[in-house]
Amino acid sequence: MLPTLPVQTLGQRIDTLFNNLAAGAVAFAGDLLVFVLTVVVFYLLGRIVVVPVVTRLLQARDIEPTLAKPARKLTLAAVVFVAVAVGFAIAGFGDLLTSLATIAAALTLAIGFASQDIIGNLVSGVFLIADPKIRIGDWVEWNDRTGIIEDISFRVSRVRTFNNELVTVPNSELANTAITNPVAKDKLRVPFTFGVGYGDDLDHAQAVIVEEAKRHDDILDEPAPSTRVTELADSYVGIQSRFWIANPSRSDWAKVRSEYVQAVKERCDAEEIDMPYPHQQLLGGIDVEMEKRGEATVGD
Repeated sequence: MLPTLPVQTLGQRIDTLFNNLAAGAVAFAGDLLVFVLTVVVFYLLGRIVVVPVVTRLLQARDIEPTLAKPARKLTLAAVVFVAVAVGFAIAGFGDLLTSLATIAAALTLAIGFASQDIIGNLVSGVFLIADPKIRIGDWVEWNDRTGIIEDISFRVSRVRTFNNELVTVPNSELANTAITNPVAKDKLRVPFTFGVGYGDDLDHAQAVIVEEAKRHDDILDEPAPSTRVTELADSYVGIQSRFWIANPSRSDWAKVRSEYVQAVKERCDAEEIDMPYPHQQLLGGIDVEMEKRGEATVGD
């Protein structure tokens, strides 16, 4: 004869269900509290210990800011990842972690198809950061724009123009555009064209231009300054001066060129070398007809 199982009433079943739910909720709340505390503790340890150690290592190795900033960001991201992973492990959320990983993979695939531009910018940012010829603080020119690089992140770069405007440029634009870096080398050649009169002695004018370049303390003697006749304009003969400056920057370039051009202008005035400007001369006469008291008077 089979044993008789106790029959639970509907009320007992409801009580059992609620008790199980309550016990599960209490257990999940405890695990969640353990997870949160673990993440917070490991995150703070990472911020207090790991990030400063990495920062000191970067400074000790004299790593440039272009590489140091992304390295610190990656270190902080790694700290967060490790803190969350350890929190899942200690709290016993293994099954939940597997489910979240599956969902995250599906979301990553969907977002990847929908955000190809963002991914392109991320990849371009990696290439810009790895490029040794592009650094934070460099003076760059691209697409008829110019400025100083202030930051290179994984998605965008920020360039401060010489009008003090902050331009946010997608990394893909910089990576796919020809970029001019005038200060990539240790010296820079600066050209400037002076205009002298057709009646002046060109050899004398060129000698004056070269002498003023040699007198300037910030203009290099080697390579030596030079001049070339480059233009026969309507009102002047163009003489291009070419000189070099060391350790160039935007401020040095503008300062040296301004001082040099002023010195040449003052020297040409003293040497009576004409530096003409475009002008027009009207020739001929004008006939004016005047009427006075009914009598016509014609005057030239």
